[in-house]
Amino acid sequence: MAKTHVRNNIRTLRFQHGEMTQQALAEKVGVTRQTIVAIEKEKYSPSLEAAFKIAAVFGEPLDAVFSYEPGSR
Repeated sequence: MAKTHVRNNIRTLRFQHGEMTQQALAEKVGVTRQTIVAIEKEKYSPSLEAAFKIAAVFGEPLDAVFSYEPGSR
């Protein structure tokens, strides 16, 4: 599976928020833990709605959690 051009800071943010588990984040966002794993590893780009929900969990603007890097590998 190819990596996306969408980068994220989810792992860092989880640990800054009381070492939140992937499962806890998944429950707050309404997705599976496997979805969080794939997003965090940059193997899957979240839907726009999921991206906003993830940012909201951390109380951060979308661009503090996700970035788009065209042409990167």
